[in-house]
Amino acid sequence: MSPRQSLLVTLANRTFDGLDLQQLASRLDLAVVRLTGDSVADIFNSEQVTDAPSLYVGTGDYNFDAQLAAAIGVPVVLAAGDEAAAGLAQARIEEVGATVASVSTGDLGDLQVADVGARQVMSPVVFERQLIEQAKANRKHVVLPEGEDDRILQAADQLLKQGVAELTILGDVDDMNRRAHDLGLDMSGAHLINHLESELADEFAADFAELRKKKGVTLEEARETMKDVSYFGTMMVHKGLADGMVSGAAHTTAHTIKPSFQIIKTAPGTSVVSSIFLMVMQDRLWAFGDCAVNPNPTAEQLGEIAAVSARTAQQFGIDPKVAILSYSTGTSGSGPDVDRAVAAVEAARQADPELLVDGPLQFDAACDPGVGKKKAPDSPVAGQANVFIFPDLEAGNAGYKIAQRTGGALAVGPVLQGLNKPVNDLSRGATVPDIVNTVAITAIQAGAK
Repeated sequence: MSPRQSLLVTLANRTFDGLDLQQLASRLDLAVVRLTGDSVADIFNSEQVTDAPSLYVGTGDYNFDAQLAAAIGVPVVLAAGDEAAAGLAQARIEEVGATVASVSTGDLGDLQVADVGARQVMSPVVFERQLIEQAKANRKHVVLPEGEDDRILQAADQLLKQGVAELTILGDVDDMNRRAHDLGLDMSGAHLINHLESELADEFAADFAELRKKKGVTLEEARETMKDVSYFGTMMVHKGLADGMVSGAAHTTAHTIKPSFQIIKTAPGTSVVSSIFLMVMQDRLWAFGDCAVNPNPTAEQLGEIAAVSARTAQQFGIDPKVAILSYSTGTSGSGPDVDRAVAAVEAARQADPELLVDGPLQFDAACDPGVGKKKAPDSPVAGQANVFIFPDLEAGNAGYKIAQRTGGALAVGPVLQGLNKPVNDLSRGATVPDIVNTVAITAIQAGAK
């Protein structure tokens, strides 16, 4: 075994009684760390797990401990009561992606630990931790214009405690402070602004009137517009007073996105704003687009969405291999929709000549190596795609929700793309973790500019 490689000890049909863990740790030159917590996420995100070489003592529930080992990325030492229990437990441990370094049905005195490599297995808890750490590494300023929503304050409390981003929250300051106190939250690290009383309002109104003068917007109309929190927050991003905005917990998608079209506008070389969902599953991370914005994109728009989605996916650790999805693979089918997919591939390659993209591909041909080899043997993408571009909004929305609701995927998004500066929309049913994740994503996007 490599010197000082961390390990995790778990059990099958026995207890820790009689196991000399300290002796094993001393022999391997490891420090004993007994892990405690109510969930894998609690333990994984706690200060118990560090980079120091450790002999982690699990809970004794090998199902739970296997998920924990996979999240941490360390091999497992399995202490079992008998061979039958050992076999069943080892199969389950490997099923969740963890690596077994040794199995013992006796004491640990002469246990030989194999020199095995263990990798961190992608999962929702791993992805969320990576998001937070990536955002913290390049701390950005995000404005949250919905301070009247308790979920926003609760998420802000968590974000501030972890140092994820600098935050500005819009709303009635006295009311926000009162509610934060009642909820046991600390808002001292946030900038709280009542946009209705802000000295920035007149400046923003003048700028907005200038931006929209060709549309006939007067200064008085602009002043009225700046009373809307979404417009005020978007103007903060436009003026460089914040790096990005997250909204939508209490407002519609249109209410969040419309101001960005009018003020921030699309990035150079971009003609369409689109979105992806980051789909987090056991042992894989995919991107689905466009599932939230464009009902019926043209072939040229699909190609642009494919190229932009690849760049967005890359920001979150995906090495993009892009599939333009269809009901047909290659020339197995025909018709206008297939022709559109062919044209979309060409448009994507024109947008980014280095992009690995192919289509039309059926979903199974895109993601399953066996099917991909059979249906599209010469494709550089078939069987290994990780960025999936759906033909229209109907298919995309259904696709991500099927994966989410029946496949157990964590759907993170929608992540908006194509704007000059990042603005992201929340579902009105968003949970506090959803808001935390979306702020982290927005901060990462801002850092990539």
